[in-house]
Amino acid sequence: MCQQHLGESECPSPGTLPAQDESGTPQEPFPWDVGVFDAHCHPTDTMASIAGIPDMKARALTVMSTRAQDQDLVSDIASRQGIKDRDIAVLSHSPAERHIVPCFGWHPWFSYQFYDDTSSDPSYDGTQSGKISHYDKVLTPAPSSKDVSFSEGLPDPQPLSKFLNETKSRLEMHPLALIGEVGLDKAFRLPQSWTSAYEEQRDNGLTPGGREGRLLSPYRVQMAHQTAILQAQLWLAGEMGRAVSVHGVQAHGVLYQTISALWKGYEKDVMSRREKKQVAKGAEDFSDSSEDEDDDNNGHARSRSTGQGKSASTDPPKQGPQPFPPRICLHSFSGPVDVVKQYLHPSVPATIFFSFSIVINWATGGGDKAEEAIRAVPDDRILVESDLHTAGDQMDQYLEEVCRRICKIKGWDLRDGIEQLGRNWREFVFG
Repeated sequence: MCQQHLGESECPSPGTLPAQDESGTPQEPFPWDVGVFDAHCHPTDTMASIAGIPDMKARALTVMSTRAQDQDLVSDIASRQGIKDRDIAVLSHSPAERHIVPCFGWHPWFSYQFYDDTSSDPSYDGTQSGKISHYDKVLTPAPSSKDVSFSEGLPDPQPLSKFLNETKSRLEMHPLALIGEVGLDKAFRLPQSWTSAYEEQRDNGLTPGGREGRLLSPYRVQMAHQTAILQAQLWLAGEMGRAVSVHGVQAHGVLYQTISALWKGYEKDVMSRREKKQVAKGAEDFSDSSEDEDDDNNGHARSRSTGQGKSASTDPPKQGPQPFPPRICLHSFSGPVDVVKQYLHPSVPATIFFSFSIVINWATGGGDKAEEAIRAVPDDRILVESDLHTAGDQMDQYLEEVCRRICKIKGWDLRDGIEQLGRNWREFVFG
């Protein structure tokens, strides 16, 4: 959410890509015909741009919702422009094709707007004093100790169970939909309350509910509350068998703990070195084979090779609902290589993907860390995204730039790399 992270006026412009690379060699023409897939974006934040989606060069957009104001907007554009059949994602680009995969979720920046009515001690009782008490409990510092009017200006808290039921209904309405954007964020602070001055400078072209140019207050959402809201949505993803797009800022450790707690007891068996050595002489042991392939339930070969080329383990067998999502994308991933290795441990039963964007990974000064992570991520677990709030040419340009950078970092031929990224997106979205 570029306009939320940096403020609308601070979102970087991609400019025009240079005709030559850093060495002076002419840039290779970009192979849009292969198919480029945006794994995470927010075009419903600027509804006027939606009409331009069919004319974009990108093949498909994975469109996030984040708060009350955009859930129905995402559902509506998916009803009109959504991919109805997973096979369409591999067809040649045509303006007549549908381009949207909807995602329904509640972003951690807005998690304070919920109270957990499923707990034994709900933080809100429907009264004005209860509202103040709720925000004192979930925000830090407690607003009433600084300025009680801040809490009074916030929306009345809503029951978490109601949102989960509404999200389940939307997922049933859109069988290919994902859950997102969800996650944890230690850095985010709530915007200041609306004033007449802010109202006067408000951009009516932006969907309400976001920062919209306001300065930030000192108030943050308690991590315990963010975690409760996240876990509830991850449980729903497991129940529905849907993939999830996850936000994590300055919270990589607690995010991993939150997600991994859900798959405790479901981990894959991993042979120790001693067990591998005990395999009888002459027996065929494919546990470390770089060429072994298994057919999944859809008849597609799934590589089990190790190293940077391919991920080290396969997805868990197809079965009933589980308490964790089958596939997870850590969007605009900003963590260190050690965190990449945590998620890629062979015992992890979910398939973890890592996506990267220009507006977060490079524009905010994290380019070196992003490049280290990209080198560590297996070829079949990397995705690209714009994380942009406006559809159209600018979104295409961000996607081209991040694709070129990743192909260069990974040492991929450009066309082959775009094909690989397309396969990864299809695996993430459709499984």
